Amino acid sequence: MAEVKSDIAIARAATKKPIMEIGGKLGIPSEHLLPYGHDKAKISAEFIKSVKGNKDGKLILVTAINPTPAGEGKTTTTVGLGDGLNSIGKKAVVCIREASLGPNFGIKGGAAGGGYAQVVPMEDMNLHFTGDFHAITTAHNLLSALIDNHIYWGNELGIDIRRVAWRRVMDMNDRALREIVCSLGGVANGFPREAGFDITVASEVMAILCLATDLKDLEKRLGDIIVGYRRDKTPVFARDLKADGAMAVLLKDAVQPNLVQTLENNPAFVHGGPFANIAHGCNSVVATTTALKLADYVVTEAGFGADLGAEKFFDIKCRKAGLKPAAAVIVATVRALKMNGGVKKDDLGKEDVAAVKKGCANLGRHIENVKQFGVPAVVAINYFHSDTDAEIEAVKAFVASMGEEAILCKHWAKGSEGIQDLAHKVVQLAESGASQFSPLYPDDMPLFDKINTIVKRIYRGSEAIADKSVRDQLHQWEQQGYGNLPVCMAKTQYSFSTDPTLRGAPVDHVVPVREVRLSAGAGFVVAICGEIMTMPGLPKAPSSEKIFLNDQGQIEGLF
Repeated sequence: MAEVKSDIAIARAATKKPIMEIGGKLGIPSEHLLPYGHDKAKISAEFIKSVKGNKDGKLILVTAINPTPAGEGKTTTTVGLGDGLNSIGKKAVVCIREASLGPNFGIKGGAAGGGYAQVVPMEDMNLHFTGDFHAITTAHNLLSALIDNHIYWGNELGIDIRRVAWRRVMDMNDRALREIVCSLGGVANGFPREAGFDITVASEVMAILCLATDLKDLEKRLGDIIVGYRRDKTPVFARDLKADGAMAVLLKDAVQPNLVQTLENNPAFVHGGPFANIAHGCNSVVATTTALKLADYVVTEAGFGADLGAEKFFDIKCRKAGLKPAAAVIVATVRALKMNGGVKKDDLGKEDVAAVKKGCANLGRHIENVKQFGVPAVVAINYFHSDTDAEIEAVKAFVASMGEEAILCKHWAKGSEGIQDLAHKVVQLAESGASQFSPLYPDDMPLFDKINTIVKRIYRGSEAIADKSVRDQLHQWEQQGYGNLPVCMAKTQYSFSTDPTLRGAPVDHVVPVREVRLSAGAGFVVAICGEIMTMPGLPKAPSSEKIFLNDQGQIEGLF
């Protein structure tokens, strides 16, 4: 058997083209590309505005079954499908999210696809890239500083320091900062109060950047952020602190999409990166809508399984941006289906058709859910060399029994050549006009009913439950005019329930809503369910322990 190269070895051996040449494929003049080195660039706001009248291409969503330690390969499939569409003569662009430093140094490690379906430069994308996340972190924490400064200098707005809703952020996993006390040290340091940190990808500023349509819209949304409440419970906004202008200045470059390339030198937009388990999990609206004006096909992904990523993509991003997806791809692996069927990770190399069939219940649930939105779907079986013919046939037979098709994809090993069958199927679905997309619930449904609708129809739970204080808070927001907002469920990615160990397709479970947060600038209400944390912690042996520079000055261990 031939030696299997690592992702990073494949990426380093790639022949990259100058980024101006990649932009040229999409008709972007060099003067509208702001280069960051030779292999990445930002696209100017002027160019984006100039193509707004262009006809839209077809939008393809790549989603997946619930993630397991066995791996699903959603980003790999997204990148592979983009290359595959280009290889069959279609003009396609990939749109994915930027990586967060937290999971890179935590448990997940870095990634920008894998094998021969990657986006490069891989090291840059997994580290500081073009500085977008640093800008978001800084803009967020500027607002935090302005709040405490305002209180220190007399609190003219009458902010109740017990009701400051704006936390601080950093792009790292650090459980010690989840709950803190700030402003200690006496009169010179202000008024002590409880506070805390979230990870940057959970910041409302991140969500705003990813949902804003342009810089003007971004600044308006920043002003709409609710930072806290007065004693009479009336809200205090970021614009009341005159923070919106300075925050927009810090984000003026970050709001411009980043252009990079795949291993096969096809264009990829990598921009924004809200987590899907604690935020809305999609790349930026600006990147997606711009790509649609420049290509026949735009392939994008939504984070984690379809119960989180696809639901939020449809109910938040598509609803707010007026997007109409033409088709969806649901990624599954035989290995992950076996884990959903009860097989331990150490035993995944052994053939177990019965476990595959049992685990297919999870896949079936996701197929049903995607179809609820009126979007035609196809299943991509992301191939691993340990998969047997019998296991693959079991997946194909199950999917056929649901009236859909499962296609074996070997893009990890073969690049675009290994995914052309899926590319042809996606074109067939998209061109058929079969998509009748509509969100799961109407804007005017009460907030708690929206939560319950997702719990019952997507998670197949019996109901959502919440303390009276949570329900009262939702009702108060409705009275203040926020009742038409969609809801963003913050929940474990590993299960349809709030119990991460409950794999497969559980039914009739109760979903407890522990806390709700109003993201008035982003335009959604966050419902925090179960034990989900908006600031992750590091594992006992974090990935950072294996990351270092080798003798050639190259990064090792990031992938």
